[in-house]
Amino acid sequence: MMMDGGGAFGGAKAGAAFDPVTFAKKPPVILRGLCLLFAIIVFGCISSEGWRYDRTKRRETCLFNDDGNACNFGVGIGVIAFLAAIGFLAGEYLFEQMSSVKTRKHYVLGDLAFSGLWAFLYFVAFCYLSNEWSKSDDPPGGVGVGNVKAAIAFSFFSIFSWAGCGFFAYTRFRQGAEQAFAPAYEVRCQLNNFNFY
Repeated sequence: MMMDGGGAFGGAKAGAAFDPVTFAKKPPVILRGLCLLFAIIVFGCISSEGWRYDRTKRRETCLFNDDGNACNFGVGIGVIAFLAAIGFLAGEYLFEQMSSVKTRKHYVLGDLAFSGLWAFLYFVAFCYLSNEWSKSDDPPGGVGVGNVKAAIAFSFFSIFSWAGCGFFAYTRFRQGAEQAFAPAYEVRCQLNNFNFY
């Protein structure tokens, strides 16, 4: 199964014309956009109302069971995911311009490793934040409850968006590996959209 007409690792041949509409409709680009949006929601919700000033303790406390590590972990995972999603969107844009098969391979492997790791870290964040929230007392006036629940929910959704990005990277890697080890006549047949096997 070839994508975009015969380039290595599922991309078009290097130097092909850039079409922004086609780029925006690619499933990996759509998923990266969701990863970006979910990351903003997670770290934005925790940063804006995940902390409150406790007058008895005279300090800022985290709404997640007064566990500052939970707030910091959620914000850290979200901020790094935000930056990584921007980086991978830029990489997706530049992917078609990469003429070296080796460079494409490194990009795809990096994408696969990071996406898998971040899906796992979002799973950890979801479990950690959910557990700490279940032990928490309701804040006075219910201030921040909606943001805390949104951070937990979008941590859960992020597991699947990052896992989906990892799946697309794995698919690209498989295409590149199969193409690299296929006999020359098979590659020619696939490039011409003929598949006799």
